[in-house]
Amino acid sequence: MTNALSVAGVELRLFLRDRSNLFFVFVFPLLLVLMIGLQFGEGARAGRVAVSGSDSTLQSALVQQLEHDDVVVSGPAWSDALDLLARGRLDVAVRVDGAAATAYDDGAALTLEVVRGPSGNAQVVEQDVRVAVDAVRADRNRLLAVTGHGVAADDAAAALDVAGRDVAAPALEVHYVDALSKEFAGLGQFDFGASGQLLLFVFLSCLAGSATLIQARRLGVVARMLAGPMTAGELVAGQILGRWAIGLFQGGYLMVATSVLFGVRWGSLPLALLILLLFSLVASGAAILLGTLLTNEGAASGAGVGVGLVLAALGGSMLPLELFPDAIRRIADVTPHAWAYTAFAEVQRRDGTLADIVPNLAVLAGMAAVVAALGAWALRRSLSRAM
Repeated sequence: MTNALSVAGVELRLFLRDRSNLFFVFVFPLLLVLMIGLQFGEGARAGRVAVSGSDSTLQSALVQQLEHDDVVVSGPAWSDALDLLARGRLDVAVRVDGAAATAYDDGAALTLEVVRGPSGNAQVVEQDVRVAVDAVRADRNRLLAVTGHGVAADDAAAALDVAGRDVAAPALEVHYVDALSKEFAGLGQFDFGASGQLLLFVFLSCLAGSATLIQARRLGVVARMLAGPMTAGELVAGQILGRWAIGLFQGGYLMVATSVLFGVRWGSLPLALLILLLFSLVASGAAILLGTLLTNEGAASGAGVGVGLVLAALGGSMLPLELFPDAIRRIADVTPHAWAYTAFAEVQRRDGTLADIVPNLAVLAGMAAVVAALGAWALRRSLSRAM
């Protein structure tokens, strides 16, 4: 057993010493989590709006209200705003002209020129603009109503501000009526991206070890190891443990980093680690099997990336399984990613217990046993042929 652990330690050290892994192991996964969370996660920004026109009370109030609603606001010239809108860089453009600014100052009805872009989110952002305009008009009318009774403008603004803080905001309680909304009810902004990228990169990192195994055999490293006090069984066990350690390191790093940087909630930590343990074992067995079936490092690397990306896409790491058609959803169940995805979803979103994910863990354990056994058999067979 000592020899097997030594081999596993060497494999992990070689993985960490490879400078090409610094970006793809430590940086690239986090960038993907950030991008997915910013674009699709719940809590992402509401949209991008350009508010054009000369400086006025109306423009300042509208910009302040939109930013309070978490909308990204810019102030280009109107022609530039239309150009950005046409190129998809904006969702909505708003023009505040002199007539609208004067009407706002007088408390009269006002008209704004609003152009909506072609993006799918533009209609929602346009509604946000309408709500913001109504809000600033209501604030202005309240101020004018108070100053109309002889109160100084500064005193009226201060009194309205105090009154606004004393009034309790209305509470909104959302009841989800469809199954899809309930599925994502407990999902944080970066949670889906974190779990999906964890499964993707754990599998890819393990499969990358297939190329190192081929290289070790080609350079005679494996033969020299067997010439020493090491049996073929210990070498096989060490190779599997080495890839397993790589998968656990990659997964553990992503869990810690996303929790610290993005506030990702992994639910019960012991259950999340248990899912990672079994999934990494499946990946390590697949890496050994791939490394013995192929004899060229380049082919193994290419096949590893291709297989890893296809399985990840099919298993819900790039698009939630809940959005898959029924036929594709059934096909996805042949991948370990799908079973790990649903287990993570249960633990993260619904605070699932061990009893809730036992079927998923059982399937992952079965896959790990089969793939690891096939990989061990193929590696022992290749070693016996070499000897």
